[in-house]
Amino acid sequence: MKLGSIRFYPVKSTASHDVDEAEVQPWGLAGDRRYLITDQNGDILTAREEPALLACVAELDGDTLTLTGPHAAPLPVTPVAATSTPRSAAMSTVDVWGAPVELTDCGDDAARWLSELAGQPVRLKWLDDPTRRPVDPAYGRPEDRVSLADGYPLLLATSASLAQLNDWIAETALERGDEPPAPLPMHRFRPNVVIDGVGTPFAEDAWKRLRIGNVGFRVTKGCDRCVLTTIDTATYTKGKEPLRTLARHRKWDGKVWFGINLIPDGPGRIVVGDAVTIL
Repeated sequence: MKLGSIRFYPVKSTASHDVDEAEVQPWGLAGDRRYLITDQNGDILTAREEPALLACVAELDGDTLTLTGPHAAPLPVTPVAATSTPRSAAMSTVDVWGAPVELTDCGDDAARWLSELAGQPVRLKWLDDPTRRPVDPAYGRPEDRVSLADGYPLLLATSASLAQLNDWIAETALERGDEPPAPLPMHRFRPNVVIDGVGTPFAEDAWKRLRIGNVGFRVTKGCDRCVLTTIDTATYTKGKEPLRTLARHRKWDGKVWFGINLIPDGPGRIVVGDAVTIL
């Protein structure tokens, strides 16, 4: 088995892009999901509610985040310098899936740029200190931390499992008398790491610990999937797949499952092509 790809998401719920290598930090890949978008009430806004956010490509170059989209010229954002007010005045508490987290506002320019894309008033927030948010104590250790990912530092998926899921989706379509749809791409599932060469689909369900290159990881739990996976990233419209087929083949505890969540054992660096070992 080997590391097939690494996917990176500087701003939560915006477009992903692949990188050839990444630094692994205790709370996730360096720079991954350190920003999020809030609505006019100060609550998290994701592509679940506003699929147009997936048209935003966010890239990091040092401390500068550059936002690119179809509606406006690219916008560089430097969080601490984005406001002329004292930094403490730019901070606010945001509920991140049940955990209150102090985030820094990235200024009016970023807010205007993203509001135009989203079609509603929004703000861009930055997690300047990734040690602020603990992992769910039911699945992590007291010292475990996570940035602004949904729950855990990294999400892993395997190409074998995606191939099996796409076969199931095609079979379901044929049973209904429909033409099989185009296979779903991996980016629908928003993993950080994709593993190639796994012999059995969904073998990852049984993994407890693994090593990618020289970096060890603990498996916390499977990843239960939501409506975000149903959004076509070309048209930004919602469909029924893959949730319909996952509900047929991968449903338990009232949820549907694809992928597994990871916590790093320590810092390090991973590179596409690294060997993957189950421990």
